Amino acid sequence: MNFGAPTPIEVNVAGPDLGADRAFAEKIRMELGHIDALRDLQFDEPLDYPSMNVNIDRERAGQLGVTIDKVGRSFLAATSSSRFVTPNYWADPKSGVAYQLQVQIPQAEMTSIQDLEHVPVTPGSSSHPLLGDVAQISYGNTVGEYHRLNGQRMVTLTANVSGQDLGRVSNRLEKAIKNAGTPPRGVTVNIRGQVGPMKQTLTNLGVGLLLAVLVIYLLLAANFQSIRLALVVLSTVPAVICGVIFALLLTRTTLNIQSFMGAIMAIGVAVANAILLVIFAEEYRRTGNASKVAAIHGAQTRMRPILMTSMAMIAGMIPMALGIGEGAQQTAPLGRAVIGGLLFATAATLLILPLVFSMIQERAGTRSPSLDPDDPQSAFASQPLGSPDSTSGEAS
Repeated sequence: MNFGAPTPIEVNVAGPDLGADRAFAEKIRMELGHIDALRDLQFDEPLDYPSMNVNIDRERAGQLGVTIDKVGRSFLAATSSSRFVTPNYWADPKSGVAYQLQVQIPQAEMTSIQDLEHVPVTPGSSSHPLLGDVAQISYGNTVGEYHRLNGQRMVTLTANVSGQDLGRVSNRLEKAIKNAGTPPRGVTVNIRGQVGPMKQTLTNLGVGLLLAVLVIYLLLAANFQSIRLALVVLSTVPAVICGVIFALLLTRTTLNIQSFMGAIMAIGVAVANAILLVIFAEEYRRTGNASKVAAIHGAQTRMRPILMTSMAMIAGMIPMALGIGEGAQQTAPLGRAVIGGLLFATAATLLILPLVFSMIQERAGTRSPSLDPDDPQSAFASQPLGSPDSTSGEAS
């Protein structure tokens, strides 16, 4: 669900210098702390993992005949075990099963730095130098885990979202990152999680909606053989968008994938109703009536089918829009968008569309633009034999 991120919000601060990355990430963290919708804001990596620093006195170690390798093996056996540096296996002569053997000082005896200082460095020798004789041990911090993206180390901030939608939080997130100041040289800040895919999805849906309207316009222009009539039909699309926005604002619903799909469905039904009205109005106008009279006639004759289609669609979407039941809130934005879009589109189709039709088609001719000779309304229709317009010759 988070596209590879542990939480919906993930901010990556990457750069060649881990210290500079962390310093700038701390500034971003302070700015993100002012966003009340973020929960569990923290660094994803253990940047201050407790450690023990062993500073070896090389001169002293050389005098006692102690090498760095011996110090490391003794220290590792005291704190962890020898399994990572000296793998050793013993085979049971009776069963033939091999067992791994490892050397480790009991954990109960290793409770402080003083206990480590008394660990022998060269067991079995006559001098028996201790770890504290050749090294200084102290507590410290180190990075417990490194995160890399494309081979570059980064510092990651993660957070959950509560009480607000992801779109509003992402806007506040980008503003907080800008308020953190200019990143150091070579440091880049990337937002991962659900924010990037959400923006990409909404952008693609917006582009798809525009392409759908464009394709509908081209198909209508080809069907009516008139660019103006296609424009008349699409004049209801702004009403659909206004209705969708009004319904979402009224119900406090966010603009998401479901509401986008509802807007596309409402546009489809609204365009179908507009085509129905325009076809009847245009046919009535071509019989010799004025465009205003034809528009009123089309609205009157097609009012009942348009209202029946819209009301049936709205009634079917009411249970979905109420969001009653388990998981119903996920699809509720679709029903609310359809209801709001169709309410505004139906009113626009019956009240505004006739006005647009009468204005655009006021000076249009009654001659059919069809070029099909088989179309009886076309100016290029072939005349049947024996008609008054046909000429006949006498046989000589």
